[in-house]
Amino acid sequence: MKNLKILSGILIALLLILACGTTAPTQAVPALPTMTMPLADASQLKSSPLNEESSAPVYKITAQIPYIEGVNDQRVLDFNSALKAIVESEIEAFKGGMAEMPTEPIVAGSSFNIVYELISQRENIWSIKFNGDGYADGAAHPYHYSLTFNYDLTNGRELKLAELFNADPLPTLAEYCKTELAKREIGFDDVFLQGAEPTPDNYRNWNISVEGLVVTFDEYQVAPYAAGPQVVTIPFSVLKELINVEGPLKPYLQ
Repeated sequence: MKNLKILSGILIALLLILACGTTAPTQAVPALPTMTMPLADASQLKSSPLNEESSAPVYKITAQIPYIEGVNDQRVLDFNSALKAIVESEIEAFKGGMAEMPTEPIVAGSSFNIVYELISQRENIWSIKFNGDGYADGAAHPYHYSLTFNYDLTNGRELKLAELFNADPLPTLAEYCKTELAKREIGFDDVFLQGAEPTPDNYRNWNISVEGLVVTFDEYQVAPYAAGPQVVTIPFSVLKELINVEGPLKPYLQ
């Protein structure tokens, strides 16, 4: 009987020890969004000035060549080379047009200028806009146009609009832009409606901003020259059903 009481006591003690060592099941912690370490940030984007003049024909060229400073990663060096190539290509195009100009100035000569603006940088996604303006000697007025450059530094390549979405975004972009342009007193009527139709060429100038997708329409595209270029920002909320959430826009959605 005594041995039975001892065994019972030991069993109870063991059960108490096991009970004390039992812990409640842990709750799963929601995974945090994965972040990609940037190879550079916006503060490292600098510019190199370019100035050139000609006396026959008479013209003057000014430009800004953007580049990321202080990073030796090959992907960044390729990015810098691509930016430089864009500026140089536009300058060469201007010079090609000057070959037809008379050697003596008609008025005061021609000019060309190209500058850039950083629209956004999130992680390794960079969105840059180039603004070019020029004047051909003797023309009625100057001209202005835009070029956009959206780049994935992680993979070292320029982005295409289709990569941002799981379906064709052009119908949605066109519908939103037409509605917004119609609200402006710019003369957006049937004559200019075709400039906002859902074609790749009409939506070639796009940038990524923190507010949404920015579309630039050059002068004459959706309004008379006097109205100037038109910029429309389409909020991400309008595009949410189309966005590839694991694609290039992911850093902007977190």
